[in-house]
Amino acid sequence: MSFATSSHARSTVHNRPRRSVLKWLLDAGLRRNMGLIFALILLCVVGGLTAGERFADVNNMMTILRLAAVTGVVSIGATFVITIAGIDLSVGAILALAAVWATTLSGQMFAESTSWIFLPITAMAIGAAAGLVNGILIAYGKVVSFITTLAMMAAARGLAEIISDKKTQLISVDGFLQAIGGDLFGIPTIVLIFVLVAIGGWVLLNRTTFGRRTFAIGGNAEAARLAGIKVERHTMIVYALAGLCAGIGAFMLMARTTTGSATHGTGLELDVIAAVVIGGTLLTGGRGSIFGTVLGVLIFSTLTNIFALNNLSLSVQLVAKGAIIVIAVLIQRQLAIRQSRT
Repeated sequence: MSFATSSHARSTVHNRPRRSVLKWLLDAGLRRNMGLIFALILLCVVGGLTAGERFADVNNMMTILRLAAVTGVVSIGATFVITIAGIDLSVGAILALAAVWATTLSGQMFAESTSWIFLPITAMAIGAAAGLVNGILIAYGKVVSFITTLAMMAAARGLAEIISDKKTQLISVDGFLQAIGGDLFGIPTIVLIFVLVAIGGWVLLNRTTFGRRTFAIGGNAEAARLAGIKVERHTMIVYALAGLCAGIGAFMLMARTTTGSATHGTGLELDVIAAVVIGGTLLTGGRGSIFGTVLGVLIFSTLTNIFALNNLSLSVQLVAKGAIIVIAVLIQRQLAIRQSRT
């Protein structure tokens, strides 16, 4: 290559327009999730009109984010599971098991004598282990994910009740409550954890080989196997990741409630699946969106907050959530039909 050619190549690289921040955001999924963003803005307008300053108050905004944080973290893990065309009904029970196991009297005594970090490590380890069991049974045992996670939901909840003797365990480790249950720079720590997990999940799904394999398996598992992807091992890891996120959610909920209880996470799996589906992740697999999942969680938590501020019944709230889920699935179906025709 001549000097002139080399200089021309270097000048071409230097003169190539850099991607703007707006373009980067659009590539990150902003354009694809404009409908969700509009829905969230519309909900905020409704909240402002019906609840006034009570809704717009900064403390109320933080309440919404606190409400979204635990569900959001667990939903990040569930996004990976649903992207590979799986399902996990056990995340709520795994969260309860992790919370109860971490807050046993012996566990808290050990944390007080060593470090409060023992509590979140225990919760994450239990969550990941339970998720790993799910993954092994599904990937290598060839048990349908619905049946496997349904069985884990019952077993984990039952084990949590046995360990706790159906009693609520109070947390006495001050270091843990101050670090995880407190604020950092005026923002609740659990909200910051949610943000970090969401960013990590987005990078893992969209910018790594692991993420590309996740999409490939969800799109066509047999084709992914023929392409050299170890489908069974990857599936196992994905379920372990979902369990890990449930474990993270467990110690976040422990800090928020200052307790560990076998009732923690009751019904959480339905909220998680709803948020993931609302966010645009296909139940049939092959397409997933962490950004969309975060928006889905925020939509539901904002809706719950508006209902609470206006003293509306839980029954009406459940009807509204059900309607939103059905509408989201219908929209997904229409988009899938259009894509198949193009």
